[in-house]
Amino acid sequence: MPALVRQARTGFAHWLPGTPRPASPMQAPVAVNATGPVVYYRDPDGRPDYAAEPKRTADGRDYRAVHASEDVRFDEPDEAEAMPDAGPGDMAMAQATPPASARKVRFYRNPMGLPDTSPTPKKDSMGMDYLPVYEGEDTDDGTVKISPGKLQRTGVRTAVAERRVLSMPVRAPGAIEEDERRISVIAMRTDAFIEKVEAVTTGDHVHKGQPLLRLFSPEMNAAAAQYLTGIGYEGARRRLENLGIPPEVIDEIERTRKVPSTITWSAPRDGVVVERNVSDGMRAKSGDTLFKLVDHSRVWVLADVTERDLAAVAEGQTATVRARTFPDRVFTGAVTRIYPHLAMGTRTARLRIELPNPNGDLRPGMFADVTIATGSDKPAVAVPDDAVIDTGTKQVVLLDKGDGRFEPRPVRLGVRGDGYVEIRDGIAAGDRVVTSANFLIDAESNLKAALQGLSEPKLDPGPQAAAEGKAP
Repeated sequence: MPALVRQARTGFAHWLPGTPRPASPMQAPVAVNATGPVVYYRDPDGRPDYAAEPKRTADGRDYRAVHASEDVRFDEPDEAEAMPDAGPGDMAMAQATPPASARKVRFYRNPMGLPDTSPTPKKDSMGMDYLPVYEGEDTDDGTVKISPGKLQRTGVRTAVAERRVLSMPVRAPGAIEEDERRISVIAMRTDAFIEKVEAVTTGDHVHKGQPLLRLFSPEMNAAAAQYLTGIGYEGARRRLENLGIPPEVIDEIERTRKVPSTITWSAPRDGVVVERNVSDGMRAKSGDTLFKLVDHSRVWVLADVTERDLAAVAEGQTATVRARTFPDRVFTGAVTRIYPHLAMGTRTARLRIELPNPNGDLRPGMFADVTIATGSDKPAVAVPDDAVIDTGTKQVVLLDKGDGRFEPRPVRLGVRGDGYVEIRDGIAAGDRVVTSANFLIDAESNLKAALQGLSEPKLDPGPQAAAEGKAP
């Protein structure tokens, strides 16, 4: 018998036990005229390890390239392929594990999934070979076994279920508005004549206590005179306060014991003058608004959230705002109010977000894009979205049990976010699930389940048994 035997399927040569071997490993392979592109790379020792790109073993040897013209076999290798450099002792040890070719075939099933089987190899009406079912493959634990080569060919990828915090952001358009609690109006409570308006115009920023105008009011002067005479002291002071005279003016009247000819009106707070309706010498009637001031150090963002997303939003959640004027800047605030009514025309609910604005960069009327971080801050078991097979009536993930075995596992889903989905029931943290080519494995599992769900198949006795009269 020749010392070197060529393996027709792989195109590589292996030495039989007990025969002289070449001095250099480079002399062992026999050159073959392989053509076509490289399909994949396999372990140089014939182990069931494959790679889509060039790869090296731990000891620095290159993986073998398998071309399209070669007989690409993805099943488990036999002893000679798995141990090309093994001696007689190694081969004897290998006999303890039967090769794939030595496994016993239980029966052959229809290649199209039809419920008919055969105890011997045969072809269907289209000329397709029936598929062998080996011992150990037809188990009842709900798993399906895929050969390593088939896994490599179909591009199966897996991921580990981990505990993570899922964030499902809600996005909504919004606009910057004034804080209603930071608006001050200077209005007259009695008739008066404007003596002098200070150099303050619309758009100016004023500080609390800064003079705005001087006015003369007969009613205010009469109240001040009554206050100084001591007649009804407490009542006279209350009358001055009711007329809206600033507290510092009342204190000045009490200190000097004089009735001023004009009264100076000052700003009640820091803010921007957004409205001025007064001029020198004009007459102001009771109820007229002279100035309107707004403090912009803190502003509101009013956002409109769709009815569908409203259930995920709650007061106190963090919100990020990007004003379209400053697309590269992010402002952070919190949802402080969810308004109770929906807009009937747009079916949206209005939210209020409060933002600090110390530099006044955010101006009322600006448009903004709002993102609200919803969901719980507690970690939950989650898998990538691609791991879930949703049939419409149930959701399934494929559990990787190792050694090419996969088990379909029904799961109950929770919230989604950041490309992951929460698994509330079905698997635990640390389980490995399939994220790529899972539909192919699921199809194989469904086919197996369908075959097992049938009654015990009636085997075709074959021509020899029929000739011997053993047919039922």
